[in-house]
Amino acid sequence: MVRMEQPAETMSDEKPINKPLEYEGAEDIFEGKFSDIPFESPITPTQLGLDDEFQFNCHPGISCFNECCRNIDIQLLPYDIIRLKNRMETTSYDFVARYTLPFQMDQHGMPGLKLMTKPGTRECVFLGDECCTVYEDRPTACRYYALGSMGVRKKDSATVEDMYFVVKEPHCKGHDEPRTQTVREYRKEQGVDKYDVMNREWRDIILKKRSSGPTVGAPSGRSLQLYDMCSYDMDKFREFIQSSGFTEIFDTDAIGMDRLLEDEEALLSFAMRFLKQVLYGEMTIPQREGAREERLEKRRARIHERREMEAEEEHVSSQAYDMPDEGDAESKKN
Repeated sequence: MVRMEQPAETMSDEKPINKPLEYEGAEDIFEGKFSDIPFESPITPTQLGLDDEFQFNCHPGISCFNECCRNIDIQLLPYDIIRLKNRMETTSYDFVARYTLPFQMDQHGMPGLKLMTKPGTRECVFLGDECCTVYEDRPTACRYYALGSMGVRKKDSATVEDMYFVVKEPHCKGHDEPRTQTVREYRKEQGVDKYDVMNREWRDIILKKRSSGPTVGAPSGRSLQLYDMCSYDMDKFREFIQSSGFTEIFDTDAIGMDRLLEDEEALLSFAMRFLKQVLYGEMTIPQREGAREERLEKRRARIHERREMEAEEEHVSSQAYDMPDEGDAESKKN
């Protein structure tokens, strides 16, 4: 299965695709990078709109049923993690540890997660004897298949546009089935809309980093930790916003803390706001009155305390250096 819902800037040379010839501005996005590579792409190079039709149908009676699940390369998105870890009745941390593999999304080490496969195969870890065992909570990529989706930002534009295309893999017989529907109808049928809404802000964060290039630069280690937590561990993020370090700074009444603690979808949306504030300085989360001054004063106090401790340690060390050892003292007595 081809990974879906991947920002254009994150596509790797490992699985190149043809640039969408009918998409206005495609040359600026793809820069002709894959134009001379001789290969057969499973992706039909035509942009589809929501009301454009395509022919496809998948059902248990078709001869290739479940074949797409036996050769997967699926990137998991934040809302995928929430749905699947709740399905498995486990924590975010345990789900990620048991069912995913980490990878780096760019040269700066932005962490991504892929769905694990069964040992020694490319088969999805959730594929049962007859069908998907997590079908109602299947990831975004699985819901889209055999459509692909990606967010693209045209040059000099602040708007991210959604584009869709058809994925035709050799094993798939669904494209021969006599059923035609629009992209909008297919998305509704597969329950994609909710997933896209929940993942859109995360996708836009990734796209902004890609498109900004050197002006953003490499995130700090602390920023990468926060990104990882906000993207893939809502349980840890829920604990984080209850810590004193957070509550002393931010106005918990204004942000509706009670709702965030009870509603994971609201918590994910808030996590994306927090990430934008940390990574890009988009100050949308209200702070407590006087919190900045209090924080600065505490920081000054910690620095002063640390310097005093260092001075004391240096003084003690100096005294120890100047003190004669026991052997010298004994020899002088004699």
